[in-house]
Amino acid sequence: MSYLIDALKEATIGSIQSIKQISIIVIPIMLAMEILKDMGLLDRIADWFSPVVRIFGMKKESAFPLVIGIIIGLSYGAGIIFKAARENKLPKKDLYLITYFLVAAHAVFEDTAIFAALGVSAVLLLSTRLAVAALFTFLASKFLKALERGETNELTTKERI
Repeated sequence: MSYLIDALKEATIGSIQSIKQISIIVIPIMLAMEILKDMGLLDRIADWFSPVVRIFGMKKESAFPLVIGIIIGLSYGAGIIFKAARENKLPKKDLYLITYFLVAAHAVFEDTAIFAALGVSAVLLLSTRLAVAALFTFLASKFLKALERGETNELTTKERI
């Protein structure tokens, strides 16, 4: 029984420490995002990356959460992605595509730096991850578009029943 109590104590303390560490990073990022938004810089960032997200058929407002996820990763970027999704009323399709892209290319700068320190070519690793993420997201966007138009050979739920 004491093992269970010790495990619960350790899990509780570990969880609180993790929340504290995430808060130390996420809260300043959220504050910076609000300041950038008030200064109109979020719109500029969205404008700069809008040609990229439009390739995937996404709204230009999807650019900022995508860039945040690429730079700081899913763990720390999730709060910002959720907030941007709510504020900009991003469609589910855009949220799916952001997620698809970030599956292959989250925290690319951090990971690239770690692997470069181990001797991996940073340029090759970064370009490969971004290219795979872009290709995967592009194909997913075409598939989702076909689903919207009903052009897939998949049976719908009603047809299966």
